Amino acid sequence: MMWKSYISVSTLEEAALLLSQHGASARIIAGGTDLLLEIERGQRKGIETLIDITRVAGLSEIREVDDNIVLGPLVLHNHVVDSLLIREKALPLAQACWEVGAPQIRNRGTVAGNLITASPANDTITPLMAMDASVKLQSVRGVRTVPLSEFYAGVRRTVMQPDELLSEIVFPALKPNERGVFLKLGLRRAQAISVVDIAVVIEFDGDAVARTRIAMGSVAPTIIRLTEVETYLTGKQLSEETIREAAITAGSIPKPIDDVRSTATYRSEMIRVLMARSLHMLANNAIPQLPEHPPKLWGASEGRPLSETSSYNLSAEDMIVTTINGEKREFTVGYGKTLLRFLREDAGMPGTKEGCAEGECGACTVYLDGVAVMACLVPAPRAHHAEIVTVEGLANGGELHPVQAAFIEHAAVQCGYCTPGFLMAGAKLLEECPHPTREDAEQSITGNLCRCTGYYPIVNALMDAAQKREEIGS
Repeated sequence: MMWKSYISVSTLEEAALLLSQHGASARIIAGGTDLLLEIERGQRKGIETLIDITRVAGLSEIREVDDNIVLGPLVLHNHVVDSLLIREKALPLAQACWEVGAPQIRNRGTVAGNLITASPANDTITPLMAMDASVKLQSVRGVRTVPLSEFYAGVRRTVMQPDELLSEIVFPALKPNERGVFLKLGLRRAQAISVVDIAVVIEFDGDAVARTRIAMGSVAPTIIRLTEVETYLTGKQLSEETIREAAITAGSIPKPIDDVRSTATYRSEMIRVLMARSLHMLANNAIPQLPEHPPKLWGASEGRPLSETSSYNLSAEDMIVTTINGEKREFTVGYGKTLLRFLREDAGMPGTKEGCAEGECGACTVYLDGVAVMACLVPAPRAHHAEIVTVEGLANGGELHPVQAAFIEHAAVQCGYCTPGFLMAGAKLLEECPHPTREDAEQSITGNLCRCTGYYPIVNALMDAAQKREEIGS
């Protein structure tokens, strides 16, 4: 069993009180995309209680207060991608969130969780560091504010105490004379961990640089600021010579880490390249923009719970009451598992496949409260009072879903193991975007891996299903 007690709370004060009572044996869980894997692999030992805050109202808000942007602790990466406020006044953060994982991961993973996990390769830390963010840490002892630059104590270590939770992320909105950009180098187009990433924010005084903030990730044990380059650029225009010197200086500052993703030598060269590329973009105001309506695979739910529920405390002796494919069901087993294994082993839904069991392959994609997620990264007790849809529930009254029918027509299935995940992603795409472009279809399945078909018939099937739905007006 992965935990002894699972407590869903209705307020942060309740969560803080539980942390004070349980100490280091308890952890807050929201997205859980890192925490569940760490528990299952034995990397987080001694955790007996999970405190679920995902049903606390109002924590997924993004708002502007006195020229500052405030993110609640349940703001998902897809919330950021979808936010016009962030795109207009904090674009580097939106660009970073768009690079995180795939739609199903961005529908569970929170920005707060990304900061707390404290990996130097976590994409959102870099732009927030460059935008002078701070975090608010709450406990029964009160609330304290910590600049993000002082938040990290080493690799995967922060200054948070066992009884504290992160209640807000705050950073200044970019001013009209400021521009920023986030760039990432990965080893593949999606689901890639950074080899190197960079965020640059420049305040301009006419054509001259008044102030620069530069942060880099995946090059040192923690995210770092390139203060020497920031100082060098102050007062200068972004000429070719200035950009070249700034890039050379950037490449010589860190002594990059050397790991499975890259040698230190290659990282040094890529630091120089990304620095030059960022400054050219900012100088010419040619900053890459996100798609206007990126596929998020959350349908009409907007990534928020379909209904509120009161607090509950589940232990192994308690019953999980949930709705699966429209049918209310009760279980006295499956409590200490992931949702994936609960569905397969206890709910009799083997269509949800276990491929990687770590959020990489998408074969276990299901809908949780209307949102596409990886079932392997969701604790089974989260299904209590929730609505789950699996691939078995995709057909309507025995009639195949248009995506299912299109997969058959286009021979988009070979071994079939990955197919349920593709069907769930594709069906949610058409619910969310009835007239997708081919790029939309490709983006919607970036969280799903196939070793047989080569993806072309899968994308063709999705486009054909959309076309036929349009023809029949459904």
